[in-house]
Amino acid sequence: MAQSRKITVELPVDLLRKAQGSTGEGVTATIRRGLELVAASRASDELRKLRGRVRFSIDLRELREDRR
Repeated sequence: MAQSRKITVELPVDLLRKAQGSTGEGVTATIRRGLELVAASRASDELRKLRGRVRFSIDLRELREDRR
């Protein structure tokens, strides 16, 4: 397991209750899931910025033929 840090966080009770209801998990797992979603969102934004700027050297027809 990766290194961990123990932190204290003040959260609105309603927000935590809604988040836990959504995950069906405890406080730690819910907070971890939220942080993972924030990190994934940023990565997704960065990838979206590259749209149309990345050139692929592979031929799509050749790739599809490889499936058969």
